[in-house]
Amino acid sequence: MTSPKDMPKQGRDKIDLEQDLSGLKKPSGRDAAFIVSETEEDAIVNISLRPSKIKEFIGQSGVVDNLKVSLDAAKKRGEPMEHTLLSGPPGLGKTSLANIIAHEMGTRITTTSGPAIARPGDLVGILTNLEAGDILFIDEIHRLSTTVEEYIYPAMENYEIDVIMDKGPYAKTYKFNLKPFTLIGATTRSGLLTAPMRSRFGILYHLEFYDVADLVTIITRSAKILNIPMEESAALEIARRARGTPRVANRLLRRVRDWVQVKKDGRITKDFTEEALKAHGIDSMGLDNVDRKVISVMHESFGGGPVGIESIAATMNEEPDTIVDVVEPFLLKIGFLKRTPRGRELTKPAYAHMGISNSSFAEKKLL
Repeated sequence: MTSPKDMPKQGRDKIDLEQDLSGLKKPSGRDAAFIVSETEEDAIVNISLRPSKIKEFIGQSGVVDNLKVSLDAAKKRGEPMEHTLLSGPPGLGKTSLANIIAHEMGTRITTTSGPAIARPGDLVGILTNLEAGDILFIDEIHRLSTTVEEYIYPAMENYEIDVIMDKGPYAKTYKFNLKPFTLIGATTRSGLLTAPMRSRFGILYHLEFYDVADLVTIITRSAKILNIPMEESAALEIARRARGTPRVANRLLRRVRDWVQVKKDGRITKDFTEEALKAHGIDSMGLDNVDRKVISVMHESFGGGPVGIESIAATMNEEPDTIVDVVEPFLLKIGFLKRTPRGRELTKPAYAHMGISNSSFAEKKLL
């Protein structure tokens, strides 16, 4: 009998760990420029700050309310929850929600990422290791290869997967029957998902940027967990500069904590917060050095636009995906950038905030 060459030789008990480790992404682009190097302690702290129950999740009220209904309905029927797609900019809580769903359903979660599943054999190893009701969480699911994506369709629909072993006249098809499971996909680029993949998800949620009030609540909660004495005005100042993102808010909180513990008395006040964030290059709107560089490049090299992302990235020696996924969403949200059919263009508020001449902007208005 033909041996399944595409299957991993190691025991399947190692697959979860390998996939979990490969799914952890190193900072790149803007994150790398801002973090410099996130220590192992920071990573552990970041996990500890995540809510484990749905009642602890702050913000995204519409998503949370609908999710509660779906969870309660699935538990009443005694069935796994439907396949779920979570989309939105980085750091808004997609991974946290996936872990909350697993906790609320009382099941195990296996975590991996799209680029980590390189071959169909990798996918088969993960899926056949799932127990009934387990959750498979795939981060950056839009980066799955076409071949792997074709294999995952029957797994999502019929809980079975067909694998072809060998080639030519010796080719044989093996059917793997899977136990009912829930696939949760997370993506920052929902537009890159293929229509067949998107249509196989029964539940689709899009996460929006957080308002300042919710971020203040998140920061206050994190400060209590980390046992950091902090004034309410300091929490508000961090929230205003957190780019509408809880991950950034917690990161800024840790950096301010480090700064006041070394240079001050360890208590976070509004004045100390402003000094610490200024030292880290975070201005009053939450823009960092990379954001300001994008605006400066657009102004100095392209007259404020319109200009394409590829041109901006090439001038900055930066990856286009970094600008599209991380920098651009926030600049669009605060009205510093606008999209036109001809490319991206700076707005008047961007010129005003940067304190640079907007003569080119005025000239365009006169044309």
